[in-house]
Amino acid sequence: MRETFHIISDGSCDLPTALVQEKNITVVPFYVSFDEKQYLKEKVDISVRDFYQMMVDKKGVYPKSSMPSIEDYEEAFLPFAQNDIPVICICITTKFSGSMQSALNAKTLILEKYPHAEITVIDATINTVLQGQYVLEAASLRDHGASYEDTVARLETIKGTGRIFFTVGNMEYLKHGGRIGKVAALAGGALDIRPIITLKQGEIFPSGLDRGRRRTLKKVMSLLLEYLQESPLGIECYSIAVGYGYDREEGIAFRDQALSVLREKGYTIDEIPLYQIGATIAVHTGPYPLGFGIIERGLPALP
Repeated sequence: MRETFHIISDGSCDLPTALVQEKNITVVPFYVSFDEKQYLKEKVDISVRDFYQMMVDKKGVYPKSSMPSIEDYEEAFLPFAQNDIPVICICITTKFSGSMQSALNAKTLILEKYPHAEITVIDATINTVLQGQYVLEAASLRDHGASYEDTVARLETIKGTGRIFFTVGNMEYLKHGGRIGKVAALAGGALDIRPIITLKQGEIFPSGLDRGRRRTLKKVMSLLLEYLQESPLGIECYSIAVGYGYDREEGIAFRDQALSVLREKGYTIDEIPLYQIGATIAVHTGPYPLGFGIIERGLPALP
């Protein structure tokens, strides 16, 4: 059966390779480097697990990520332009990366050769596992028969509902990367102070400080509950996922606890997917980010 349109995203979406293949999604990888000389394609030249292991083993060394090139996107777009298959390309928030600009430049080059090609590039205004959920909603709309135009419109509508609520192992990487200066300033040098962070509409916002992992994770859970309580929609209208870093066992325990808390609060929910946060975001958070991504589903709005 001919594909009605194809979905492409950059590597910030942090979707497992097997799931990407199952859902027929193309991912254009980011690059990561530990020495600023050799840049490796994430999930191609270096696995996410190996990346985290290097972070843990090389304390005091701060890796860097680099966006996909124009050529990377051009290569991804080309076969679909040649076969007259429209493309929706979903990129990490422009507040964090120039990935979208690479995609737009590649689109221009493709249109010079294939003027009738259809390529829509979307600023997700989000990243990591939340971007992955957003990409999966695009695939779900496609696979349930939504048109190209309706899918683009729906994606633009729901992206503003996306939130990430998370915490990190310590302040070190956030301070080094300058991503959350206000929170770092508040924390100062206080022992074991960790931030609780909200990401929405492409930007990081401080949502509190506390001591210790257990207390900060409890506040992350509270932020998710507050979001659901304030929403006019039921929990079934949302896609929720847990994102973790180096420690998968901690991620599983946090996910299971979240399911228990939500059910105790009266929410009907069968499962919460668990995804590993990739290198693109981990270079800023360090090895131990943990939290939720939540975004409105695409399908309930379909006629």
